[in-house]
Formats: sequence, structure tokens, C-alpha cells
Amino acid sequence: MQFAPTVLTPAEEALRAEVRAFLAAELPTDQRPALGFAGRHDPEFSRALAKRGWVGMAIPPEYGGHGRSAVDRFIVAEELLAAGAPIGAHFVADRQTAPALLHFGTEEQRRRFLPGIAAGEVYFSLGMSEPDSGSDLASVRTRATRVEGGWTVTGTKVWTSEAHRNHFFAVLCRTSPMEEGRKHAGLSQLIVDLSAPGVRISPIPYLDGSHHFNEVALEEVFVPDDMVLGELGSGWQQVTSELAYERSGPDRWLSTFPVLREWLRERPGVTDDEAVVLGRLAARFRAVRHLSLSVARALDGGAAPAVEAALVKEVGTRFEQDLVEALRDAAETELDQGSGSLFRSLLAEAVLTSPSYTLRGGTTEILRSVAAKGLAA
Repeated sequence: MQFAPTVLTPAEEALRAEVRAFLAAELPTDQRPALGFAGRHDPEFSRALAKRGWVGMAIPPEYGGHGRSAVDRFIVAEELLAAGAPIGAHFVADRQTAPALLHFGTEEQRRRFLPGIAAGEVYFSLGMSEPDSGSDLASVRTRATRVEGGWTVTGTKVWTSEAHRNHFFAVLCRTSPMEEGRKHAGLSQLIVDLSAPGVRISPIPYLDGSHHFNEVALEEVFVPDDMVLGELGSGWQQVTSELAYERSGPDRWLSTFPVLREWLRERPGVTDDEAVVLGRLAARFRAVRHLSLSVARALDGGAAPAVEAALVKEVGTRFEQDLVEALRDAAETELDQGSGSLFRSLLAEAVLTSPSYTLRGGTTEILRSVAAKGLAA
């Protein structure tokens, strides 16, 4: 396993400065920071970013994008997440669906969806996990049955982020029966309209009552042939290639950064003991950031670094959770969302939502297995 150099070029540093200036001017000073990409669904803000060319950055110009690099997108995403910007509307479509369409989609699908994604106006969710098929995605039981002109899809998907607000989701399902000893065969991806007849969306609330995840039940939902994503039977290979995008970005280690920022803002200084804690966190932050940025460099080089992405996600989401616990210990105070302290309010939110970080996108145990096998190869 090798990692690419992670020094930013002058042009990349200039992009960072441009994004910071935009956020300083556009984000209200009294706006509550969002924690991670799932923090807030704000179509107006997504469209404003798109007008600056910061959504669909890696989409080619012929499909409405800007033909920029994965590293450029990394820089923009990093600044947005660090600022707690409300990027939940467009983020999954920009991060994962657009590359999938570019790699596996038909020309008709690209021209239908990519311009809307780049404009910050078309939003996608992911349809992978199921009630009894989380980390073992190959055991999914959602099935698609051949009918005239397309397929009917029946099954249930869970942890479906923002399905109650988004327009479509890419569903991993069985289009042919499981073969003995070949459970990865017979899987395909279909693009399903979340407003189609037969789709029922139910909330899966966080412990604090907020609503981001959903259960999506599909009952004989018709999907036309032209909404099959990629080749029939190649769903497993497609999904695993997408994971390099899903697991490797700044969204896997910056979700709790606004909590740290607000803690420092509300304090006149730090003690020696607190400085030791901050130093350890800063060292871990620097390491995972360089790993993550190196994956973006690899993607720009045409690689599909799924193993490296698994490693980034494993160390990144553990860091996010450890940061919350470290701040909770350092604060030595009862959590109170109504205290008037933005730090305490954000910390309370993070304590209740951060357990999900090491689940979504692959559990810690599965990711360690993927990384270990790759390191041993």
C-alpha cells in the first residue's frame, strides 16, 4: 500500500482561501454549525455553492460540471465541513452518485442526472443496507423481478440518509437468484424515484429526536429498463468501487470539528493538561488528513483505492468519536442543550449522534478486515 504526496500546490491553496472568504461572507454569524454532511439539508445553500462551481466539481463540462480534480473537491469539502456549512442536500449525489454515473451509467442517464447534480438541484440517497444485511451487503434480499419494460422492486432499505427529502436513490438488489457459492453474483443497481408509487419512507430518529436516517420500504415499485445503473449482475463490483469515494473523504473525520472550534472560542485559554490532550488530537488529525488527501490524489491518478479508503474511514471515524469523548472529559460539565453555550449544545448533539459514525459506510470491524487483507497482499 502506497500513499501519494499530500503537499498542496499554490493553486490548491488559493482555492482554499477563496472558499474561506466565501464562507466568511455567506454564513450568518449566528447560524448553528452543522455536524458533518448530514447536519442540515439546505437546497438554497447547495444552489449557491453550485453557482460558484463548487458542486459537481469533478463532473466533466459536457455534463454541466467543471472538470476539476478530486483534490479540488477535497479542499472545498474540507472547508465546508470545518465551517459546519449546511451541505446535506447535495453531498451524497456529488460525492458518490456522480462518479458512479460517470463510470457505469448510460449516456442518457448522465445527461439526465449530472447537470442537475452539478446545479445543486438533484439529490440522491444510497440504497445499500437492509435490516438483516448491513456489513454483509452480498446478503441483500431486496429483489427486482423482470416485467414488460423494466423491473418491479420489492424489499426494505435502512439507514437511508435524507430519503424523505431527496429525489432518487441507487438500490442494490437481486436481479437473479443467488448461486451456490457465488453470493456476489446476480446483484445489480437500479435508480429508483423516491416519490414513485409503492415507496414508503419512515423515519429512524437519532437519540435526540432529529431526523436524518430513514427506512425505505419498496413494494412492487416499477423501475424502467433505462434506470438500470451499469450492467446487470455487476452490482457488487460497482458498489465496492464506489466505496473509495464514500469512505475516504473529509466527511469521515471532520464531523465533530465544529465542537472543538466552539470549545476553544468560549475559553480564554487552555491548561497544560488540556494542551496535552489537544496535541494528541492534533497529531491524529494531521495523520488522517494526509491519508485522506492521498486517496484523493490516487483517484485523480485513475486508481480505485478501496483498501486505502477503508483505512481512512476506520481511523477517521474513531477519531471523530474520540474527539467528542476528550472534549466531554475536558469540559467537566453536564451536557445541556439549553445552557446558552453553543459549545455545550453542540457537544450534547455530538454525544447523541456520534455513535452512528463508526456504523455508516461500514462498521469498524469490517473495515479493519478489509484494510488488514489489503496490507497483507
